[in-house]
Amino acid sequence: MTVPIITFFNNKGRVGKTSLVYHLVWMYCDLGLRVVAADLDPQANLTAAFVDENRLEEIWEESPQPNTIFRCVQPLITGIGDIATPQLELIEENLALLVGDLLLSGFEDDFSAEWSGCMDRKERSFRVISAFWRLLQAAGQTHQADIILADLGPNLGAINRAALIASDYVIVPLSPDLFSLQGLKNLGPTLRRWREEWNEQLAKNPVSDLRLPTGQMQPLGYIVLQHSVRLDRPVKVYQRWMARIPHVYREAVLIEEGNSNLLLSEDPYCLALLKYYQSLMPLAQEAHKPMFHLKPADGAMGAYLQSVQSAYRDFNQLARKIAALVQTPINYLT
Repeated sequence: MTVPIITFFNNKGRVGKTSLVYHLVWMYCDLGLRVVAADLDPQANLTAAFVDENRLEEIWEESPQPNTIFRCVQPLITGIGDIATPQLELIEENLALLVGDLLLSGFEDDFSAEWSGCMDRKERSFRVISAFWRLLQAAGQTHQADIILADLGPNLGAINRAALIASDYVIVPLSPDLFSLQGLKNLGPTLRRWREEWNEQLAKNPVSDLRLPTGQMQPLGYIVLQHSVRLDRPVKVYQRWMARIPHVYREAVLIEEGNSNLLLSEDPYCLALLKYYQSLMPLAQEAHKPMFHLKPADGAMGAYLQSVQSAYRDFNQLARKIAALVQTPINYLT
């Protein structure tokens, strides 16, 4: 049995992806699931959201243990062994973090070189390319996780290729703008090419007992983030871009005939349309907790408290929808 891995990926940055993953991880924890948050972005922004600077200094500078994604793959990349068993950072009883590390970016060339080595049936190449999947599954088994959520950086480089090969499902966070639409047109063909190449490489695995990811990368849908709302309707400047998302997503990612008249509210691939809780974000960052955990003691009073309740409803609904799509049951009724 393997733990389902959901990656959140967009090759266009600054769409609110990391904040989305952070809040969904907390919501799954609230809903009673055991969840692993995996920070596969070398910028380590998801890690910074969970771990304060003092603790992060201890992890990065004072401990030689395999407690970051970089240290877990380091023995394999440097040729002194295979991946190390990950030591997870326990955030809550049900929530564990595979800590990110800026040093991971130094392995970009190694992941790039080993991709072609798989075609030559090189065992080491298969071990490197499958390293993230094997690490995440080891983390999931250690934590007895029901689900794994992975945050990736905004690029189409070799590290992200290995991370996406490790994923069962892919969700695309989008901003309602031209840049996200252009990113979709690039993202869809790239995912298909990587999936096809990996399927071809799988047959060349020279080690019969080396477990490898299937490279499924099933597109689950998209989430539109950070749109401004006036009187519960998106402002006009965003409407033209939002109207084009269903059509572009179908054509670029799913290779289906697009319907230029299909509304976001009618598109089953639109998992959520989340407004940007601008008033809550500073409070949540200062309190080091998700927006829907804010209390009056954190400054969430009056209208702020109403926004907290609204954020809870939004993320609760989204978390349940995703869990249903990946067939992960949630028993909590709240």
